[in-house]
Amino acid sequence: MRKHFVISVGCEYGCYGAEIGKMIAKDFGIAYYDRKLVDDIMEEAGFSKDLAEKAEAGVDIRGKATKSAAAAGAPTQYTNLTKRMVYIQTEVIKKLAAKGSCVFIGRCSDYILREQDNCLNVFIYAPTEVRIENVMKEHNLTREDAILLIEKNDEMFHARYKQMTGTYRGDRHNRHFLIDSSMLGPEATAKLIEDIAQKVFKEGE
Repeated sequence: MRKHFVISVGCEYGCYGAEIGKMIAKDFGIAYYDRKLVDDIMEEAGFSKDLAEKAEAGVDIRGKATKSAAAAGAPTQYTNLTKRMVYIQTEVIKKLAAKGSCVFIGRCSDYILREQDNCLNVFIYAPTEVRIENVMKEHNLTREDAILLIEKNDEMFHARYKQMTGTYRGDRHNRHFLIDSSMLGPEATAKLIEDIAQKVFKEGE
């Protein structure tokens, strides 16, 4: 295989997408970057978790520019922190991808890295009933609470992706392939993605 490749895994909540991504990263012996790690890096860059959550929900965040920022030539009244956060997230993902082979979970990495020929974009989904059962089991929730949690996460992730890209998370035109994880189960789904990656990233190509 090529020495440097990236696999971007977009996924619906409750379909074991993150677990599948971890399996792939472990089997290939490459870095794994999930939502929390990217958010932690962004927090170090000065964005609080509260700001990140608001931006993720599609809220347009604005704040007054500081005196020092104004003196440096920044806008003197208001600056759009949402756009700033999108910019920083984009730069963080590009830098992590440039460091070496890795697996990204979400964070619009498929869109951010769409022009790179060493990136395989995958979207993992599952039928609604399967997702409900998975969330009930994983979080020990009632069916009603599991449905609410899925709806909340779907709304949040769709809002973030739309804000970042202007398109929709599950759009097949943004991905190289989509797969229902309930068809084969998490382990076999991970192996299938690995097999495809090996074919796509043949050594010397």
